[in-house]
Amino acid sequence: MTHFISKHRETMDTNSGTGRKNIIDRYRLTVELIVEKWAIGKPPNPSPVATSKKPSGYFRLTNFLLEYLAANGTFPSGIHDMPEGRDTLGNLEPSFPVDFDIILKGFTLPE
Repeated sequence: MTHFISKHRETMDTNSGTGRKNIIDRYRLTVELIVEKWAIGKPPNPSPVATSKKPSGYFRLTNFLLEYLAANGTFPSGIHDMPEGRDTLGNLEPSFPVDFDIILKGFTLPE
């Protein structure tokens, strides 16, 4: 898989962002499955203005993984802190650690 990413990066137009978007689109389903697994057993975001029943941090983790894959062509390993976030009212949502060695068990990058 790394070979595909490296080769793809050599040929993509980095100024247009098209190559980056294609990489993100390629991994979107896998990332959604990973984050859905992470979300199991976590309570929904308690904010009264939450736009979904997803747990707090769901969308930050999704975006982190997609951006990480686009930049590095591989899954992260070890513990990473997700960035702080803001809800739709601008209220701070705290950073939280994610152990990728645990949540990525059983997942591989698509061919």
